[in-house]
Amino acid sequence: MQIFIINGLLVTSVVLIHYEVLRQLSLMMPNLPIRPRLRVLVGVFGTLCAHVVEIWIFGFAYYYLHHHDKFGSLVGNFTGSLMDSVYFSFACYTTLGFGDIEPNGDIRFLAGLEGLVGLLLITWSASFMFIEMTRYWREPPREKRK
Repeated sequence: MQIFIINGLLVTSVVLIHYEVLRQLSLMMPNLPIRPRLRVLVGVFGTLCAHVVEIWIFGFAYYYLHHHDKFGSLVGNFTGSLMDSVYFSFACYTTLGFGDIEPNGDIRFLAGLEGLVGLLLITWSASFMFIEMTRYWREPPREKRK
């Protein structure tokens, strides 16, 4: 039962973080004193940072769960380090898949859930960036000199 609570809290926290980052970017970008096309870069880097933070949150969870035997373990090319946990999280979040590190026990549910959440949040970011690019990509024409 604990794993369901942990997974629910993780999913809720990363979705709320993503929502808030996209919301803040949408409020901030129109007011930036830079060329409109450069605002797109702010959006790209902002969403990229959100994804990295979310991956690290899952990475900390894998690290914690691995070191508490009742939740299962990560095996294979895995030293038990935080960096290995974050690497595994990157592989799951991006749906790249894992091969060198495999989950055993209840951690498997989190690995599958992270893949689903990552796919959803990445596509949400792509939709957001599409909207922002249509808004800022074309710069207004410059006035002709007389």
